[in-house]
Amino acid sequence: GTLMEALLVQYRERIRTELDRAVDFWLKYSHDKQYGGFFTCIGKDGKIYDELKYVWLQGRQVWMYCRLYRTTERFCRPDILEAAKSGGSFLQRFARVQPADGPGKCAFCLTRDGHVVKVQRTIFSECFYIMAMDELARVTGDKEMQNDAERMMDQVVHWVRIDSSGLGRPPQCGDAPVNSMAVPMMLLCLVDQLTEGRAGLAGKYRELGDWCVTQILQHVQRDGKAILENVSLDGQELPGCQGRLQNPGHALEAGWFLLQYAKAQGDAELQKVAVAKFMDVPFLTGWDKQHGGLFYFQDVDGHCPTQLEWNMKLWWPHCEALIAYLMAYSHFREPAMLDKFTQVYDYTFSHVGKSKFNF
Repeated sequence: GTLMEALLVQYRERIRTELDRAVDFWLKYSHDKQYGGFFTCIGKDGKIYDELKYVWLQGRQVWMYCRLYRTTERFCRPDILEAAKSGGSFLQRFARVQPADGPGKCAFCLTRDGHVVKVQRTIFSECFYIMAMDELARVTGDKEMQNDAERMMDQVVHWVRIDSSGLGRPPQCGDAPVNSMAVPMMLLCLVDQLTEGRAGLAGKYRELGDWCVTQILQHVQRDGKAILENVSLDGQELPGCQGRLQNPGHALEAGWFLLQYAKAQGDAELQKVAVAKFMDVPFLTGWDKQHGGLFYFQDVDGHCPTQLEWNMKLWWPHCEALIAYLMAYSHFREPAMLDKFTQVYDYTFSHVGKSKFNF
C-alpha cells in the first residue's frame, strides 16, 4: 500500500544520494591524467596506495560511466564521457597480450603505464573488455569498436565451447573438467549486453543464451534445496570441497541474470525458477541468522569451507541481493520479495562503510 510506496521512495532517495557520492569520488580521485585509465586502490581520503591497473576493473569503470551516461539524464555529462573514452583507449592500447593470431588473450593486471604484469588462464578479463567496448561503442557510435567487442566475444565462446587450449591452461590427467557457474553466468550477461536493441545479434546469440541457461540450471542440486558452484559437465554433484561449495551472492546474481533473460524471452517457467531456486534458496541458507548479512562461502554439508574468508560479509553479495529482490518485486509484486529487499537494505546501509575491508 501507500506505506510501502513511501518506503520505496525513501530507499530510492538514499540509493540516489549514495550513487552521486560514489560517482563524484571516482571522478575526482581515480583518473590517471598521465597514462590514461583508472586507479582502483584508493583510500577513503582519495590517496592512491597501489598503482597497478586490473583489466576487470578498468573494463567495469568504462562500462559504468557509459551506462550512466546513456541511461541517466543527470550523468549525461561531457566529463563522464571523456573519462570513459580515456579508459577505453587505455584498454585498447594495453589490455591485449600480443597474440599469435585471433583477438588474443587480455591481461589480468597491468603496470600504471600499461605493461603486462599477469595473465589469468580464464575468460573474465576478456569478458569485461567486451562489456566496456560494447557500451562505449553505444555512446560514441563507433562501429569498429562494436566489431572489436564482437570479435572478442566469438573468441571467448570458442574457448568455452570448442577449444580451451588458447587460454594457456595445460590439461592434467587428474583434473576433471567442471561446469563452474561463473562461466555460463558471465556469457549470459554478455548476451544481454550485446543484443540489447539489436535484433540481428539477438538471432546470432539466441542459441548461446539458451545454452547458458541450461548450464546454470544444472547447479540446482539436492532436490532443489541447494545451488552448488561447481558440478560435473553432465550436471552431477562433484566429490569433495569443490563439489559442496556454495556462494550465496553468486547464486542471487545468477537469479537476476536468469530473470532478466526469461523476461526478454517471455519464458514464464524460467521466471519462476529464477526466483524460487536462485533467490529463495540462497537466502534461506546464506543469511546469517545470528548477526545478519550474507555469508561469502558455505559448505552444503556444514563442513568448514576451505576459503578462510567464508564467514566474512562482503559488500558485493549484498548489492546482488538488493538488485535481485527489487527486480523480482517489480516483476511479480510479491510482498515477500520486498520484505527480503528491506531486510538486506537495512543490514547493508547500517554496516556499509563502517569497516575497512568488509562488513
